[in-house]
Amino acid sequence: MAKINFGGVEEEVVTREEFPLEKAREVLKDEKIAVIGYGVQGPGQALNLRDNGFDVIVGQRKGGASWEKAIEDGWVEGETLFEIEEACDKATFIMYLLSDAGQKDQWPVIKKYLTPGKTLFFSHGFSVTYNDLTGVVPPAGIDVILVAPKGSGLTVRINYLEGSGINSSFAVYQDASGKAQEKAKAVGIGIGSGYLFPTTFKKEVYSDLTGERGILLGALAGVMEAQYNELRKHGHSPSEAFNETVEELTQSLIKLVGAKGMDWMYSNCSTTAQRGALDWKDKFKEAVEPVFKKLYESVKNGTEAKIVLEKNSQENYRQELDKELKEMGDSEMWQTGKKVRKLRPENWKQEA
Repeated sequence: MAKINFGGVEEEVVTREEFPLEKAREVLKDEKIAVIGYGVQGPGQALNLRDNGFDVIVGQRKGGASWEKAIEDGWVEGETLFEIEEACDKATFIMYLLSDAGQKDQWPVIKKYLTPGKTLFFSHGFSVTYNDLTGVVPPAGIDVILVAPKGSGLTVRINYLEGSGINSSFAVYQDASGKAQEKAKAVGIGIGSGYLFPTTFKKEVYSDLTGERGILLGALAGVMEAQYNELRKHGHSPSEAFNETVEELTQSLIKLVGAKGMDWMYSNCSTTAQRGALDWKDKFKEAVEPVFKKLYESVKNGTEAKIVLEKNSQENYRQELDKELKEMGDSEMWQTGKKVRKLRPENWKQEA
């Protein structure tokens, strides 16, 4: 692995240059890979592997929307698309990509097919790390590995088609063959990773759950709502409040951050914006540090995992989730967002 210095800390990463696709194919040439679950991560990873020349089949419960989606994507029933048990029976390499609650539910089924010599793959450390809650304890005699793309399943596919790839972490939980790490690297390259960095199952799930509840989703939505509501209280119009809260961030500033970093983005803003941002940055940091401390502890002690499994196992969970999402979507801020997005230049209609 290549050694790279990140802010004074030397880390090892796997790049496509040192582990090219041809090498990945060679490592997995004798494997029949079954992607179990065609919901969030399943489609992107399965399609990328198929396009890259690996021997891939899909295992999914028949009759639902995910089964139909797989057929639409070109998987053929009886040839490359099977019920979960049949796919597991045929496979030597099982990619367990059901939801965390789904993995707990299906584990007694999957475990029957984990015979010595097979490989069990995860894209999330949840089930293994919280095995006291999930019951997912891999048997001896198999390799247990992880590759976790740092993005949604949709992004995994889009980035692959655009040729950019997506960064992923990888880990080995159990190495029965002596080749588990090579397999993890190979499948990571096969699903289209731009580069791979090592982690552990535990570290992956701790960072992932913290990130999702924090800056990636929970904190971002909460801070947006707080600023939007404050602007509205003082008489700013919905469109002005939305543009200053969301539109400018997503359509301009975050792209500069992604291109060259926060410091570069600051240097390309007005001097007034620079001064204010620098003065207020630490105030926000100090305000949220206690929240992040509490969040990480909740992840580490299993509280967040318990909530996920309990909520997702409730019969009416999907209906309650739809209500929560509808409440967010129906809010003034996000209804304003729909109208603002329609006014973007790419949505203007040209009249003849």
